[in-house]
Amino acid sequence: MSKVCQLTGKKAIVGNNVSHAMNKTKRRFEANLIKKRFFIPEEDKWVQLKVSTSALKTINKKGISAVLKEARAQGLIK
Repeated sequence: MSKVCQLTGKKAIVGNNVSHAMNKTKRRFEANLIKKRFFIPEEDKWVQLKVSTSALKTINKKGISAVLKEARAQGLIK
């Protein structure tokens, strides 16, 4: 699987390592992703998603059903 959040679409961005002498070399800022299982009571099943930690906070606040509904409306998941 790629390193992309399945709910928010967050992925790696590119930046620079900057040394004390101001030399710049390319680097990647990876998204903070975790694999997590969620139980969806409406469908009565478990799903495993790769989500960013910020998406996990949103799920804890709104609930998995509401977040999945928004993601489906945006076309991020089926």
